[in-house]
Amino acid sequence: MQQSIGVADNMGLPCWAILWKILFTVGLVLFYYCFSIGITFYNKWLLKRFHLPLFMTLVHLLMIFIMSAVSRVLMTCYSGRARVILPWSDYLKKVAPTALATALDIGLSNWSFLYITVSLYTMTKSSAVLFILFFSLLFKLEELRPALILVVLLISGGLFMFTFKSTQFDTRGFILVLAASCLGGIRWTLTQILMQKAELGLQNPIDTMFHLQPLMFLSLFPLFVGIEGLHMSTSQQLFRYHDINESLVLFGTLGLGGLLAFGLGYSEFLLVSKTSGLTLSIAGIFKELCVLLLATHLLGDKMSLLNWLGFAVCISGITLHVALRTTHSKVRPVSSCVICLCVLRKQISKMH
Repeated sequence: MQQSIGVADNMGLPCWAILWKILFTVGLVLFYYCFSIGITFYNKWLLKRFHLPLFMTLVHLLMIFIMSAVSRVLMTCYSGRARVILPWSDYLKKVAPTALATALDIGLSNWSFLYITVSLYTMTKSSAVLFILFFSLLFKLEELRPALILVVLLISGGLFMFTFKSTQFDTRGFILVLAASCLGGIRWTLTQILMQKAELGLQNPIDTMFHLQPLMFLSLFPLFVGIEGLHMSTSQQLFRYHDINESLVLFGTLGLGGLLAFGLGYSEFLLVSKTSGLTLSIAGIFKELCVLLLATHLLGDKMSLLNWLGFAVCISGITLHVALRTTHSKVRPVSSCVICLCVLRKQISKMH
């Protein structure tokens, strides 16, 4: 009923209003592309020179927490209403599992950039849809349908074709990003459950990010100490530097990544709130193509005809998944809106 009213309203709009709406949507999509594509290439560029991906991720998490806190203060001043702060019992029981999965997803994603190309990362990360479907079925957030089996076959088949006899394939990086995709499936399933609980009051992504970052930092810190601690303590880029200006430039560059990561989450929420989750999903599909084209032209990533065919098959599966989600939203509009918000997988992981 609401959709029919919306269509009727659009039909009654003058041409200039329709044109403005189109231009506004395109502007929001481009705004989202700037952060999403930008942070992918930023991470790859930085990690060629700075081989501490977990430390970089910790800096980004700290930056996101600071900016989320500042945003909450500004929102409180503007609205005059205090933002939600969860009690410790709910915080540790309900937020901690999501934070742990999110931290590992982002950390392993960034770590994989040390070994694999942007094109292989982008393609493998798209398989997160498979894990999201699996855990949605496991937690009974989704019903098993024949069309979902087709989605799984298309995406997994496309991924196999993309990696088959790839000249730039690296086993370590592939395993890392595939593990990150699996954790991403857990992460976004838990995030969906977290944001659906109205009593928690975390429907606003700014509040969600604010509550997640401290636990994410603490979850990733032991892994960082065990893997990169010794290397960082002897790194000439951080402590045993010869030029303080180089170290200041490095920390400024790391801070820029934090700004991009925060901007990615904000731009996704803005796009969803002003248009729809379907718009974000469709924009995400075209973004994958843009990333692959840029990677082949700017970074020299090599892709054969079989790789491109595998990409097309995988994108067909993702497109079918979006179409099924759209059809399902007509039956369960409220649940679908929440699920579409959780398309933040590109996400912060594509933070990354």
